[in-house]
Amino acid sequence: MKKILVTGGAGFLGSHLCKKLLQKGHEVLCVDNLFTGQKSNIVQLLKHPNFEFVRHDITFPLYVEVDEIYNLACPASPIQYQKKPVQTIKTAVLGTINMLGLSKRTNARFLQASTSEIYGDPLMHPQKEEYWGNVNPIGIRSCYDEGKRCGETITMDYSRQYNLDVRIARIFNTYGPKMDRNDGRVISNFIVQALQNKPLSIYGDGMQTRSFCYVDDLINGLIKLMEINKIDIPINIGNPNEINVLETAEKIINLTKSSSTISFIPKLEDDPQKRNPNIDKAISLLGWRPVIPIDKGLIKTIAYFKKILDNAR
Repeated sequence: MKKILVTGGAGFLGSHLCKKLLQKGHEVLCVDNLFTGQKSNIVQLLKHPNFEFVRHDITFPLYVEVDEIYNLACPASPIQYQKKPVQTIKTAVLGTINMLGLSKRTNARFLQASTSEIYGDPLMHPQKEEYWGNVNPIGIRSCYDEGKRCGETITMDYSRQYNLDVRIARIFNTYGPKMDRNDGRVISNFIVQALQNKPLSIYGDGMQTRSFCYVDDLINGLIKLMEINKIDIPINIGNPNEINVLETAEKIINLTKSSSTISFIPKLEDDPQKRNPNIDKAISLLGWRPVIPIDKGLIKTIAYFKKILDNAR
């Protein structure tokens, strides 16, 4: 049994990770300031004898004893992080520094949750880890994009200067149960609109592409990355099956048997046109690849949101 800290543990990804780590027999310390995380995501875990929840903002130091740290804390949807951009970049930078300091003090293995957004609106397609990105450093998304880029820099600097055991996961679009219905992401937006028979809102012409990874696959990838020996390069964790946003909307209308139509609205600022991971390194180094087809994942996610909407009535 290891004692494992998950920052952002009451969020979408964090809550799934906490549950999986408990199933594997570990002791889990879930830390979240509940800015975007929700206690409802972990309410069932609170009964588990090996689970502990602490409400804490990681922009302030944390003094605990742990064996591993998954640093997932940071608002991840544009709607959320654009409300409080300063808090977002402080979490991405100061929060990461604090967690790396904790890793240094306790000699804990450290995983930094980075993002495909470090690639910006990419000029390389699919995106390989060697690509340095095309990010607007002063745009409305830069608090997150540049915050995560800086988080990678700090993680590698701590590794080089203090010989910390670190790894970096570049997480691509992920979906599944426990997504926030109001977070403004493609899958959650479309499913909620379709279940209410409202028009599905597409920014721009819908030809921009995404690569959607079901949450169970993503969590398995993070755990595999944590379990291998020290690795000094970032690793893409995502689904390489690319689909455009219009096709995604049509698929969700079909799966929900909705009467929704499609509504085209103005394109978002700095919204990437292409997003598709090259996962050769994840396959060769981790032995990981996603296995859940998008239709199967969407059916599970639709069932979750249907339950949420039914309970809200």
